[in-house]
Amino acid sequence: MSTFNALQARETATGEFEQVIVQREIGELPAGELLVRVKYSSLNYKDALSASGNRGVTKSFPHTPGIDAAGIVEASSVAEFAVGDEVIITGYDLGMNTAGGFGQYIRIPASWALKRPQGLSLREAMVLGTAGLTAALCVDKLEQSGLTPDAGVVLVTGATGGVGSVAVALLASLGYRVAASTGKAEQEDYLKSLGAEQVVLRADLQAGTDKAMLKEQWAGAVDCVGGDILFNVVKSLRYGASVACCGLTAGVAFKGSVLPFILRGVNLLGVDSVELPLVVKASMWDRLSLQWKVNLETLVSEVTLEQLPAAIAQVLAGKQVGRVLVNLA
Repeated sequence: MSTFNALQARETATGEFEQVIVQREIGELPAGELLVRVKYSSLNYKDALSASGNRGVTKSFPHTPGIDAAGIVEASSVAEFAVGDEVIITGYDLGMNTAGGFGQYIRIPASWALKRPQGLSLREAMVLGTAGLTAALCVDKLEQSGLTPDAGVVLVTGATGGVGSVAVALLASLGYRVAASTGKAEQEDYLKSLGAEQVVLRADLQAGTDKAMLKEQWAGAVDCVGGDILFNVVKSLRYGASVACCGLTAGVAFKGSVLPFILRGVNLLGVDSVELPLVVKASMWDRLSLQWKVNLETLVSEVTLEQLPAAIAQVLAGKQVGRVLVNLA
């Protein structure tokens, strides 16, 4: 097969962006050691930004987004991978400036790919995707900083999103007491079904931005939103506690002071899942396939390429709940 279907984001004559399904030639793909037939991808916030023409994510258009892909090696020029190997690719430049997982084929450097862990199917890997990997990295960093299930309640902000939903489910499965924060009050039952003990409305976390300190409350936190909400979380951590920061939907800046750090010894932990060394990604995927494996079927919806533009619009409007799996079969 020399042609394949792909979603393409392109600029219209009026300067707006649209997403259309096109047929592409495999020969149009960039150079790389591996040609992969994509079986599944997933929709992330960064994909929605790319698909809507955000040049901070993607520099030139037309472009095929998709920072996640799971599929089968169709051609390989390196000894490490053979035709027929099942592989997972997340992050690096995939879907940003390199044609991504919203196409039925990708061509990539072999250094971006991991062989599928035995404990996960390709579908399960993309139910997790970058969001699941990021959530796991956040929990790992918190535990490395001393968090244990008996420490108290752990807060997850942006809890109905992809990273937040997986973080709630993962923490609950590991025995943590979880408070889930959201601006979607109607999703309380959904969050409790994932294992949240309590639901905190976003408006409550936004109160007190003018104060240097807030009441000690959280034994740890996973922050998926950034902005002033992040620093309000910092100000309300218990003594010596940590927050793992991985998102920016509420903004990239916040009003802060050194007081929570020097008076309570709290920690702000940055989490990146894009440029992470492959060996670290491999270790985390192994953990997600074994001792940290969680059934996430209740938080995933499945779409085809043709249904993807509507799902992208949902993400951009802040209405998406849980994970979106893209089936390219």
